[in-house]
Amino acid sequence: MNNKIKMVEKIALSEHWFSLRNYIFDYQVNEHHWQRQQREVFDKGDGATVLLYNLEDYKVVLTKQFRLPSYLNQNPDGMLIETCAGVLEGDSPIVCITKEILEETGFKLDNVEPIFNAYMSPGAVTELIHFFVASYNQTNKVSEGGGLLHEEEHIEVLEIDFDKAYAMIGSGEIKDGKTIMLLQHAKLNIFV
Repeated sequence: MNNKIKMVEKIALSEHWFSLRNYIFDYQVNEHHWQRQQREVFDKGDGATVLLYNLEDYKVVLTKQFRLPSYLNQNPDGMLIETCAGVLEGDSPIVCITKEILEETGFKLDNVEPIFNAYMSPGAVTELIHFFVASYNQTNKVSEGGGLLHEEEHIEVLEIDFDKAYAMIGSGEIKDGKTIMLLQHAKLNIFV
């Protein structure tokens, strides 16, 4: 526990799909001074993401789907190219990402390797993302993927040459932070 923080009040602003709360707290600035602060915090739970890679074919699997927040912030069609990902929803990170791989991409994999964890937007969002990589080949493909209809997912599965995917960061075609981080990891540690 941090003794420099005293929680004063927590106000629920929204409890729809995830929760948005306003926190009022006192923060000890120095030995003699406390400062009252407030922050709105979005809690969507922790998540997991994975980069599927095929060294033999020099390819990676990414997904493409509509993301309303990006559409509302200068993404004209709202479509984002991303790594496969999901919210833990009570599962362990490895169980979550293994399910997401099958649901989103159609690959059944059991060789998922954890690499690191990161807060993506710690100024306003509680989410800690667990990052993974996993090798695949076409024998692992058991369905078309595309997500679950009852979760309102309409996901396009993309199998892309690694160099092209990496270049898409510089061209602006890939703007998703977790995807950029995983492609950078692959450039430094897998496709070397």
